[in-house]
Formats: sequence, C-alpha cells, structure tokens
Amino acid sequence: MTDRYLITLTVNDAEHELLVEPRRTLADVLRHDLELTGTHVGCEHGICGACTVLLDDAPVRACLMFAVQLEGREIRTVESLSEDGELNDLQQCFSARHGLQCGFCTPGFLMLATGFLAEKPQADKQEIREAVASNLCRCTGYQNIVEAIDDCATARRSRQEGATR
Repeated sequence: MTDRYLITLTVNDAEHELLVEPRRTLADVLRHDLELTGTHVGCEHGICGACTVLLDDAPVRACLMFAVQLEGREIRTVESLSEDGELNDLQQCFSARHGLQCGFCTPGFLMLATGFLAEKPQADKQEIREAVASNLCRCTGYQNIVEAIDDCATARRSRQEGATR
C-alpha cells in the first residue's frame, strides 16, 4: 500500500488538512481534493503556465510542486481573486481588453500577473511582456494580455497617487 502523509495547507485563506500520497502534485490536490478547478493543467511539465498559483505570494507552477513539500505554506489560486462574486480589477481589465479567448490559460496569466504586479507595481509594457512570456497562450497573441496588465497597473498607480494627495 502507498504511504500517505497528513499535511496542512492554507489555500485562499482557508486551512485544509489532507491525507496525500507523496507523488501527488499541488495541481492534483487543488483540483481533485479541494475542488478548486480554476487551476488548469496543460503540459504537466511546467512549460505552459496554465497551473500557475501563488505560493507565499510568488508565482509557481502547481504541476511541478508536490503537495507534501508545502506543509504550512500559503497558496492562492485564481478563485481568490474575486470577492463576493465580483471580478477584481485585474480580471476586469482582462475582460475589457479581451485578454482571453478560449480561457484555458487565463487563470495562469491572472495569477502570474497578480504576483508580478505585487512585486513590480511600476512595471512598464516591456517588463510586462517579459513576464508574460513565461506562460503560453495559443489564441490571443499576447498583445491584449499585456494591455490588460498595463491598464491594471496604471489604474492602481493612479488610485495610489490619488490616495496620497
């Protein structure tokens, strides 16, 4: 019989005790055990970025992380972005700029951009392009994704400047 380990993960501010096999990926645990299906699994090799989540506020590929490695860590998925059923500002910018088509890669881009903008709120379009190049999209050509992230960053900076006046 396969060994299982009891772990505690904090996912989207909720603590979960889970009994998992050592070979189970974070992506599998999120999707199958916690039913957080916004984390998509594409390549299962860490190349496409569809499974990107935030681990302690940094973007990581959930398909490359074993759940047993993450005892006591903070994980955020795309489900954490909206509040009370309302899209957050980044999601609204993706919608307004049509930064999605089929939508498969969108959760990964949203989580990548969330972590990126938290780290680099002053990022320009070139820096945004470089950041999003780590995720794959077969539909959009990336331009609208870059525009959406830039719009969100610009709006956040404007709100912050207005609040400091």
